Amino acid sequence: MIDGNAERICTGEENLETLSNSVFETTMSGFSYSIYNAVYAVAHALKVIYSSKLKEGRIIDENRLNFFLQSPWQVLLFVSCFPDLDDCFPCPEDQYPTKDRDSCLRKRITYLTYQEPLGIFLVVIAVSFSFISALVLGIFIKHQDTPIVKANNRNLTYILLIALFLSFFCTLLFIGQPDQGKCLLRQTAFGITFSVALSCILGKTTIVVLAFMATKPGSQMRKWVGKRLAIFIVLSCSLAQFSICVGWLAISPPFPDSDMHSMAEEIVLQCNEGSTTMFYVVLGFMGFLTVVSFTVAFLARNLPDSFNEAKFITFSMLVFCSVWMSFVPTYLSTKGKYTVAVEIFSILASAAGLLGCIFSPKLYIIILRPELNKKEQLIKK
Repeated sequence: MIDGNAERICTGEENLETLSNSVFETTMSGFSYSIYNAVYAVAHALKVIYSSKLKEGRIIDENRLNFFLQSPWQVLLFVSCFPDLDDCFPCPEDQYPTKDRDSCLRKRITYLTYQEPLGIFLVVIAVSFSFISALVLGIFIKHQDTPIVKANNRNLTYILLIALFLSFFCTLLFIGQPDQGKCLLRQTAFGITFSVALSCILGKTTIVVLAFMATKPGSQMRKWVGKRLAIFIVLSCSLAQFSICVGWLAISPPFPDSDMHSMAEEIVLQCNEGSTTMFYVVLGFMGFLTVVSFTVAFLARNLPDSFNEAKFITFSMLVFCSVWMSFVPTYLSTKGKYTVAVEIFSILASAAGLLGCIFSPKLYIIILRPELNKKEQLIKK
């Protein structure tokens, strides 16, 4: 050291052991320790740079990444995590803090799988109802010439059963790790198949009402009664929903995504709908078909017994509306993979409601009371 008069105070031959501990600090001071840490951090950085493989004067990407992934304590000691620390650094998006908040743990990746109990349960339900739909279709085809099958437009009945069969099966697209194909197909397949089913119900109820009105003397409704009107209703409603889905895929298609924020300790793999507005437009169109079908069926509920299918359609529409009215708030309040489970359950419940309410009474007569499956019984009242 040199004072202001440029006189040497220290000779360099002093012995620190002879200094008085009460006057001089012979241990490492806080300032010296800070210098030590700074030198240590610089040494680590120089070592990483020196050990990095250079190529034409640039660090290779992998080594550059390793250089920037240094631990915080290697740069500044005070950012190390320990209990009661005032200054902390946040964990990366793919990690979460421990209970003591002294380190970060990697989040686990989750999605609804075929191996977990919930996924297995939903698959069993979907496959079971698909089999039941196919069985009912086979029974109706076998008894296609009986009065109860012919009474309510059997062609629409076949299309309705096929649509319900596909509706049950489309729920399998919601299970498993999301990919581009599943994300594009699952909502559109669900929307189109359900629209076909609802348009068949609307066509059946409309034909029933018009057929009854055509029996009145001087009615002009006879020219509207026939297969062409039913086919027109089914095609127009189905094509409308198909156009909505095509527009959705063209404007903002769904895509696989990961949700890192909804669950504290999980990364949820999911399908981003792309456009939430289009998703609710699809649901809204199905709701429109449901309301119209319910209204027409309700007006036709008091028609003669030969047309009493409207009563069962009315009840099935009530079940359908109840399921989807409860779906929206439940869907919005659910997080993680259970959001997908809620939608699957809603699809299965509403499709099962249509299948059970509309076809159970007919199956009862076809299988258990075949003596009632006669033309005389249908026109008796």
